[in-house]
Amino acid sequence: MADEVDYEALPSNAGLGVNMIAGAMAGVTEHAVMFPIDSIKTRMQVFATSPAAVYTGIGNAFTRISSTEGMRALWRGVSSVILGAGPAHAVHFGTYEFVKDFAGGRAGGNQPLTTAMAGAAATIASDALMNPFDVIKQRMQVHQSEFRSVFTAMRVVYRNEGLAAFYVSYPTTLMMSVPFTAVQFTVYEQVKRLLNPRGEYSPSSHVIAGALAGGVAAGVTTPLDVAKTLLQTRGTSQDSELRRVRGMWDAFRIIWTRDGVRGFFRGMSPRMLTHMPSNALCWLSYEFFKVAIRE
Repeated sequence: MADEVDYEALPSNAGLGVNMIAGAMAGVTEHAVMFPIDSIKTRMQVFATSPAAVYTGIGNAFTRISSTEGMRALWRGVSSVILGAGPAHAVHFGTYEFVKDFAGGRAGGNQPLTTAMAGAAATIASDALMNPFDVIKQRMQVHQSEFRSVFTAMRVVYRNEGLAAFYVSYPTTLMMSVPFTAVQFTVYEQVKRLLNPRGEYSPSSHVIAGALAGGVAAGVTTPLDVAKTLLQTRGTSQDSELRRVRGMWDAFRIIWTRDGVRGFFRGMSPRMLTHMPSNALCWLSYEFFKVAIRE
């Protein structure tokens, strides 16, 4: 129809602000909805010394945590995500759209290299902002966490371990997030283009493309996520070797020594289960808010 609006091709002078607001809303929605599964993933990845903190699967973890600690334990740390995810996702999507436009990603046709570059740049920027919040989130998620408040956790971690504790995992996070985001954005754009070649607002295509993109990216990067969790939760461990872990390669050594190849895929099922619907919801929210804000 002649009066139909191409929501992805509206004037660029409104684009960056719209994309950042849409990204912030999408990020908070995504993380909050799937947070209990993310909590289970964190607990499955931690090298626990207590049998009470060892879980054999998602169902086992959900049943034991909810029956012994209550359902609220599965939401512990969500406030840290909400505080960080909005600004981080605003930066993420704003950077993504800016770099894609700058590199000529709107010129038409498949441009996977441009899309991957934009996704990688977006991740470097957003992770710098989000990393401390993610550290606090995982400190609050672990079995028998001493923390119930984000600000208390920040204060105690800073006092006991210094500023470095909030960024010890940042290189590992980038090593994971850059390929994760590059794969995610590339798969998303390719599947979306296949399902929705006219580029119209199509919730079903955004959901399917987002879910597939999230699942593929999550599965590929699980080994790095296990290492990241080990680094971010080191201060909660009673194991002296785990408390002294200093970086990604040190974490890999410990994982290999203690659990072999299997150790690198701890928590892969809940990680994929988290990212598939959360990515679908994130992209659906993002595309929706792009339309809603511009109207």
